[in-house]
Amino acid sequence: MVVNSIKSDVGHSRARNNVYMAPENDEVDRIVSSWNRERPDLDFSPLEVLSRVGRLAKLLERARKNAFTKSKIEAWEFDVLAALRREGHPYQLSPKALLQQTLVSSGTMTNRIDRLVERDFVRRLEDPNDGRGVLVEMTPAGLTRVDAAITRLVDAEAVLLSSLSKAEQKKLAESLRRLSIDVDEQDAAEDD
Repeated sequence: MVVNSIKSDVGHSRARNNVYMAPENDEVDRIVSSWNRERPDLDFSPLEVLSRVGRLAKLLERARKNAFTKSKIEAWEFDVLAALRREGHPYQLSPKALLQQTLVSSGTMTNRIDRLVERDFVRRLEDPNDGRGVLVEMTPAGLTRVDAAITRLVDAEAVLLSSLSKAEQKKLAESLRRLSIDVDEQDAAEDD
């Protein structure tokens, strides 16, 4: 069963009556406890949060890779196709808009579009509003692949979060959103 295989990847799961029971302590607790013993002069509360975020990011990356592999696409293909899919019918964007959404260089995007054209996941069209412009449009084959991948990904993510109630998931999402915005602002300020 997929649920059990993902949870067993965490390495510390226990099942009782087919209900997932979170362990009382995880690897981060053991690491922080050791550091507290060795360096009681330091506050390790950031490690308790961010080490868990890092560990969860690794599990999410594994779930993403599995969802994309089963959907027969690469992560970069998903990124481009997902940007087009989110745009809505007729699933078209300019290469510049795709650059902005996927955060890659112009040369990289050109290469990605070429490769997606070869796989018949997208096609290039003349932009009717700009005689020199091009639009990238997702094909039915691309739509099928991206929809399969996002369905598998959302299902896998739901499994990863299944030990939290919907209210806990919402509270965690809100906390992570605040943290993400704050870290982005700090990062932008350092760049100035």
